[in-house]
Amino acid sequence: MSRVTTPGEGVRAELALEEGRGAAVCITKFTDPACPWAWSAEPFRWRLTWLYGNALDWRLRMVVLSERTQDNVDRGFTPEKLAEGAAQIARDHRMPIDTRVRPRVPATLRACRAVVAARVHAPALAQRLMRALQIRNFAGELLDEQETIDGAARDTGIAPAELFEWGRDPAVLEELKEDMRLARQPLPAARALDHKLANWSGGRRYTCPSYELCRRADEVKIAIPGFQPFAAYDVITANLVPGENRRPSPSSVEEVLRWAGEPLATQEVAVVCEIPFEAARAELGRVAVERHIGADGLWSLPDAGS
Repeated sequence: MSRVTTPGEGVRAELALEEGRGAAVCITKFTDPACPWAWSAEPFRWRLTWLYGNALDWRLRMVVLSERTQDNVDRGFTPEKLAEGAAQIARDHRMPIDTRVRPRVPATLRACRAVVAARVHAPALAQRLMRALQIRNFAGELLDEQETIDGAARDTGIAPAELFEWGRDPAVLEELKEDMRLARQPLPAARALDHKLANWSGGRRYTCPSYELCRRADEVKIAIPGFQPFAAYDVITANLVPGENRRPSPSSVEEVLRWAGEPLATQEVAVVCEIPFEAARAELGRVAVERHIGADGLWSLPDAGS
């Protein structure tokens, strides 16, 4: 039976999970820092991490939604369509998104390569870099600009010049190609939910986020393609880790912020606490400070900075 992560462990808990020490189940998440659906599913990742602790080992695979800006132009994906879609998703799922029209729809290849570079050279920091890129993207920055990636590196505690050099490593480029290949070869079971997959020139691929869960004891593997309700992730995970202590909900929003060790959106706190969005926002306003993004924001405890 795995050790339950205790409040206050913060980033150390995330790093231990990333390293996968003693994890019964490995969750491979196919994602992209530009995807608003992947961003909207972040509350579910936090809730699963809270419930199952070190029983889960999270691994990132990059889908790479676009290699060139022209790819988005060719698909008819304009800045106006991006803003319109983001506004609807923000209303539906309540994650903070700056919905102003951008000068272009940026390609995601460079940002995805940065995440893979961290995964290869500093695996404990890969998820933190991914999160930093998501935050900057949904705050309105452009993922294909070096300034955005450098800023995310600093947010993560990586020297931008070091991350840039990592990205030139041939091993990183091979890993990125492998990510893209696997994302474009969904497990056979995933094809039963074909509406959760997307087209590419060679067939069908995973949309973001898609999960592949593997129980290490017997190598049972289950695919969860595309954005799903939290119950779908929860019931499958619970079946793969029978006998694990399922942690009770936290006693306060402050407890969640201390445990996470980084800023969280209102919806993320609400989902972890299993309380309404409005109640979470009211409680957060009493104990935390907000960095405003779009119609909501990211919350930090005063002693943790923002």
